Amino acid sequence: MINVEIIMPDRIKLERKCDHLVIPGIDGDFGVYEGHTPMLTQIRPGVLHISYGGKEENYAIHDGFVTVENDHVLILSERVESASEIDFKRAEEARERAEKRLKESSGDIDFRRAELAMRRAVTRLNIKKH
Repeated sequence: MINVEIIMPDRIKLERKCDHLVIPGIDGDFGVYEGHTPMLTQIRPGVLHISYGGKEENYAIHDGFVTVENDHVLILSERVESASEIDFKRAEEARERAEKRLKESSGDIDFRRAELAMRRAVTRLNIKKH
């Protein structure tokens, strides 16, 4: 079993034992199973999958870091949301606004903000598929 902890700035989001995880790493999704090689990497916005006892929980996770060591996974992230915490209508509206801003963007700052908003919205919407 793997111990997983998800910590956000204001609270501990989750502490549990699991069979395996799939984490959206900066270089692509990667699985963590018992006996995984120790590592530290950055997380990109995406869907975090946690499997235990034949069940799976999925979370929208935004930028952060993860460490894996001795069957313990520590995830540090500004925002981690379960499907029940996401307002999908609002996420779709945010995606549409960001898409519009990306098309109309004139400056570097506006583009970066719109791009980040788009990533957050798409990540939230992807939870609905799982």
